[in-house]
Amino acid sequence: MRLATDLTDGSAVPYFLWDEPLSLDELRRRLTGDDDRERVRLVAKVMREARFDEAVGLVPVAEIVADYPRLRRNLGRRLAFWDFLIAEWRSLGLVP
Repeated sequence: MRLATDLTDGSAVPYFLWDEPLSLDELRRRLTGDDDRERVRLVAKVMREARFDEAVGLVPVAEIVADYPRLRRNLGRRLAFWDFLIAEWRSLGLVP
């Protein structure tokens, strides 16, 4: 298993999946897959563990906002950050 901080190599395991060695390609497949529970779990994990720019690079903001009520319970220490960010986006009319 090779952890990577550079998210351009699809065969590498992103550093934020150190405890769940999925390649970047496999992560992307699961983030767009049909298993809704798995998708929501992984989106929350990306939001919690990856840097902001990496998270929104992997998961569209519209999807994050749409699923946010289900994602919140799994954001741990990053909950306040995402609550603030989404509230600000909404106050500015950037997201519904």
